Amino acid sequence: MANFSVEEVMAKQRAKGPATVLAIGTATPPNCYPQSDYPDFYFRATKSEHMTQLKEKLKRICEKTMIKTRYMHITEDILDENPNIGCYSAPSFDARQEMVWIEVPKLGRDAALKAIKEWGRPKSEITHLIFCTSTTYGMPSPDYQLTKLVGLNASVQRHMVYLQGCFAGGTVLRLAKDLAENNVGARVLIVCAEIITIAFRGPHLESLVPQALFGDGASSAIVGSDPDPLTERPLFQIISSAQHIVPDSEDTIRGIVGESGLILFLSKKIPTLISDNIEKLLKEAFEPIGISVWNSLFWITHPGGATILKQIELELGLKEEKLWASRKVLSEYGNMAGACLLFVLDEMRKKSMKDGMATTGDGLDWGVAFGFGPGLTVETLVLRSMPVTEVMN
Repeated sequence: MANFSVEEVMAKQRAKGPATVLAIGTATPPNCYPQSDYPDFYFRATKSEHMTQLKEKLKRICEKTMIKTRYMHITEDILDENPNIGCYSAPSFDARQEMVWIEVPKLGRDAALKAIKEWGRPKSEITHLIFCTSTTYGMPSPDYQLTKLVGLNASVQRHMVYLQGCFAGGTVLRLAKDLAENNVGARVLIVCAEIITIAFRGPHLESLVPQALFGDGASSAIVGSDPDPLTERPLFQIISSAQHIVPDSEDTIRGIVGESGLILFLSKKIPTLISDNIEKLLKEAFEPIGISVWNSLFWITHPGGATILKQIELELGLKEEKLWASRKVLSEYGNMAGACLLFVLDEMRKKSMKDGMATTGDGLDWGVAFGFGPGLTVETLVLRSMPVTEVMN
């Protein structure tokens, strides 16, 4: 007869404490594009300077985005060598895919190595890998490529998340929480990498907003439960997570992959749909904890656009400074889809430490992270910040 019950065996497989973010790393391509100059670059590089009305419209859109800079792999030289990419709908998928298939894992590697360095433990101790992207497709998938590029164990347990768009930063944290808490000793490496070359295209009335909004970037984190107090520095605990589909929102954010790459469609209804549903999601997440004052939280919100952030503020009566980290990421990088959320989390902990706050969450104990994306899908995570003194020791 067995000496242990199934329940005892299962209990030994699980961690004792909540999943915890132990390190964060971010990366961007070297090419930085000031938003004020972008319309000139865009119409020159796509050989479309004769489209003066569309150029003026793009200028107005760029001014309203509240973005100052974006980083992108695309250059004029690349467009000169691949002129179909600079058209709105010319066949160009193969040329795009050839680039992003190589560059997305490489950008992810850069972010992952920063997170591993900050973590300070051997990369051989990473047990699980979650790779997320919406901008490249193929087999073997980018999680396999990243395993080779970073030098992870061949036995690392890999998970690939494709085509989730802008809510994916929340998705990977939710999945990492489940893996960390249900596998004792697990250390989960998260990597989100996006290169928007797959969706770059020439001027068209429907393409201007995406061209003015999205940038390239990669973010990474290491998540694990029961941190070693001698060698690991916990940043945030992930207390709970949930995913919801907003009713009657299926056509608000769409991406169609075809011969001309990824075509994005963004509805003007997005900010209203998010703001109309956000308080309901907050109540569901925080009622078990007994929190109902939204200004008492620190906020990690996907910076999908300036209007989205403003409408969330108005709907919930948030103080303007509550969304500072999201606005900073939007201003300096644009919308990097799934990579954004960890950029925002990184800004939050860095400023908290720099300013001598008591905790990594702007001095507050409890916070919320939101990811918004196609579906319209919302990821909601309840976070608990860690004492800054413990992080810095």
